Amino acid sequence: MRRLIENRFGLLALVLVALGALYGVAFVSRPAPAAQVRPQAVKAPVESVTAVCPAPSGSRVSVVTPAQEQQNEEQQNEEQQNEEQQNQEQQNQGQGSATLSAIRAPEEKGGGKDDVIDRPGLLWQREVGAGGGPLVVDATGSMAAGLESAQTARETSGTQRGLAGVRCVEPGAESWFIGPGPAAAEMTLYLANPDSAPANVSFMVYSGEGPVLSERGNGVVVKPGQHRVIRLRDLAPSPLIMALQVSTRSGRVAAAVKAVLGAGRGVDWLPVAAAPATRVVVPGIPGTAGQRELYVATPGDRDTVVRIRAVLEDGSYALKNKETMEVPAGSASSLDLSTGIGGQPAALVLESDVPIVAGLKITGTGARQDVAFTAGAASVDLGSVVADGRAEGKQTSWLVLSAPFAAAAVEVRLLPTKGEAPAPVEVKLPAARTKELRLAPPKGSKGGFSVVVRPLPGSGPVYGGRVLDEAAKDGQLVTAQPLAMARTWALVPPTVDSPGAVLP
Repeated sequence: MRRLIENRFGLLALVLVALGALYGVAFVSRPAPAAQVRPQAVKAPVESVTAVCPAPSGSRVSVVTPAQEQQNEEQQNEEQQNEEQQNQEQQNQGQGSATLSAIRAPEEKGGGKDDVIDRPGLLWQREVGAGGGPLVVDATGSMAAGLESAQTARETSGTQRGLAGVRCVEPGAESWFIGPGPAAAEMTLYLANPDSAPANVSFMVYSGEGPVLSERGNGVVVKPGQHRVIRLRDLAPSPLIMALQVSTRSGRVAAAVKAVLGAGRGVDWLPVAAAPATRVVVPGIPGTAGQRELYVATPGDRDTVVRIRAVLEDGSYALKNKETMEVPAGSASSLDLSTGIGGQPAALVLESDVPIVAGLKITGTGARQDVAFTAGAASVDLGSVVADGRAEGKQTSWLVLSAPFAAAAVEVRLLPTKGEAPAPVEVKLPAARTKELRLAPPKGSKGGFSVVVRPLPGSGPVYGGRVLDEAAKDGQLVTAQPLAMARTWALVPPTVDSPGAVLP
């Protein structure tokens, strides 16, 4: 019996050894597993753009789409392309157009005659007479990728004296603005809904004293094809400085804010500011003399100390005695930087432990003042287009470019309304430096021009702005526009096979 048991255990051991050997051979000889490639988003040309010029009455409206050749050059510089991108690019070669029309409700028929633009590479400009509401620019096909539009008004007297320009904006779910408050200027909010669905819009104002809500409620419904003009004094009458958040619970809305400081004190539009972040770059500060006032808001529930660094022509510095700025939770603060950056082209790099929103007021010189505003902006990694540039009479256009973090290089191209476009200019920016370029079309070309900025391969992040000024006897006229990312490419999410099913 004992031998039988011992033999059984011995037999079991032999079986286990044999199985182990077979498993080892199978493990060593098995094929390597196939590598799992994670699908990547596809970069495709933009095929449709809608932008709203909030109040073009009495302004010059400019619309431009860079020529298709420039878009192809940009695509060729990409290191990786796939067949889907090439197919989409071929589709984008088809016909396209941009239509300029007054905003209309869906039930409205006809109306005024629409303007149609169907030639990329040419700047279209028109002086818009007094009266009328927002102007909608709808672009498709070859006119969509890279399309930019802007409105610019010029007044030489009265409370509206000055240059006042704004980039026509796409409708969205959230917009931020920062600048003077209703107690310091006549602040007006323009809302427009070009979509087919209503937009449920709410507002939040952050002042020097903290969050402010309207006693009448803080929301409105903007129906399809409707536009609204709201005096911010009716929402929050007391703030001297403010940050305004415009957001939608449903739908989308195009928002813009105009500041009128009063006769002899200036007028301009507030640009849309970058959303709250722990690092904000405020670019496009011109090298002219005059006051420079920084605005910073902390929308969250924590106090913060903001660290300030100026990026100038000769380097990047913390400003003496203005290295930091305290901003209480849920409030906005201001700081005079005139003695730090006045008279120098610059950008500001602001860092904080909590998200902040930032902007800057630029005041012109002279007995009667004008103002301009810039705000936190993203780097123009995909390039940027400015629709309205001028060099007429005593008007001068400037491009202020900064490379706050690494050396950069860009190509700058001008597209005039008439005449042949000049050859592009390459601009190199050492790390932590700012450069200011005077923009002028070649001799023989008349009228305005647009500006196309395209980072070259290997360039570091570039931030910038276009400044337009005019020398007048009673005081300088000025307006500014931070460079925005060009509406050229869109990242299309990858598609993958899925065994899942959706049930009603």
